[in-house]
Amino acid sequence: MKNSSPRLDKWLQIIRAFKTRTQATRACNLGRVRVNGVVAKPHKQTSLEDRVEINFGDWTRVVIVKGIRNKSVPRAIAAELYLDVSPPRPKLDPIDRILKGRPEVRDQGSGRPTKRARRLIGKLKGR
Repeated sequence: MKNSSPRLDKWLQIIRAFKTRTQATRACNLGRVRVNGVVAKPHKQTSLEDRVEINFGDWTRVVIVKGIRNKSVPRAIAAELYLDVSPPRPKLDPIDRILKGRPEVRDQGSGRPTKRARRLIGKLKGR
């Protein structure tokens, strides 16, 4: 008999914590998802009342499993599948957001930047 609870990565995609299941799987493999305080792999089965913590870098989203579904559902129903107990997401001003990102690194003697690279450098410098 097959277990009716979905894999963790699939459940995270169903509740729209991640846009795709691939993104959810990657986050689990990188150790950014914890279930009941333990780092969880994407194949872990979800169960009711599990506490799922998703680390997004500057913010950790904490949800408690309230419902189990195996297939995608409308957004209104997906919101009923969990209880969000996370603190509000911090607001970063544009300067802090840029500073938190990785700096543009170019190897010495790699030549002139491409048009795309020049545009990115201009964005970082506020031009």
